[in-house]
Amino acid sequence: MYAVIETGGKQFKVQEGDVLYVEKLDANVGDAVTVDKVLLTEKDGVFNIGTPVVAGATAVLKVVEHGKGEKIIVFKFKAKKNYRRKQGHRQPYTKVVVEALQA
Repeated sequence: MYAVIETGGKQFKVQEGDVLYVEKLDANVGDAVTVDKVLLTEKDGVFNIGTPVVAGATAVLKVVEHGKGEKIIVFKFKAKKNYRRKQGHRQPYTKVVVEALQA
């Protein structure tokens, strides 16, 4: 069985036991987070597609850790105008494990 869930504005295809890196969630390490935005479920070749979400379907995610992604450099400049701006950014994330899928 697998499902397509939405969290942090992104969609993920998940199965039980999968490890995901999602946008930072407001939960402590070890907490269980329930995601209600399940867009699709599949079990034994039978698909259940939501409009827009599948009614009664949930995914339980366990928070493993919080962290920051790799640093990216944002560099802006305008030619011949002596305009230069350098800025770094590290996107925060939450590492989660899919514990259960209920359809």
